[in-house]
Amino acid sequence: MAILVDPLQGKEASDFTLIADDGNLFTLSSLKGKKIILYFYPKDDTSGCTAQACAFRDHVSEFKAKNAVIIGVSKDDTKRHQNFKNKYQLNFPLLSDTEGKICELYGVWKEKSMYGRKYFGIERSTFYIDENFTVSQVWRKVKVPGHFEEILNLL
Repeated sequence: MAILVDPLQGKEASDFTLIADDGNLFTLSSLKGKKIILYFYPKDDTSGCTAQACAFRDHVSEFKAKNAVIIGVSKDDTKRHQNFKNKYQLNFPLLSDTEGKICELYGVWKEKSMYGRKYFGIERSTFYIDENFTVSQVWRKVKVPGHFEEILNLL
């Protein structure tokens, strides 16, 4: 059985600039030389997204010890990000991709289905970008429990 490799894996990460939760512009390539955990999530302050963000928050020092930074991206605006970040004391940047261009670039904007209704949304996905700005590992359709441990073990 062949192991499927994500089409982005092994390629240079696509650079982008988005507005962060603090209102400042954030450019991904400004982190070259660090390990980047870039994760896309559907919506601020929902159960799965909150659990995922809080898991990263609680273990951010372990990521920092491995020269890794965590960056979250969703289509929520900066005001929603600020509220989410403050409510859960999140200690890493949340970026607003309100137009969905970066979601498209990373292939996380997908057709989904819930209760028989089809709609488009962000597929929970994580990208590990190494110090050379190469997409080293991709996780799609992420299940939150155990995900941060899997990333830490890889690092």
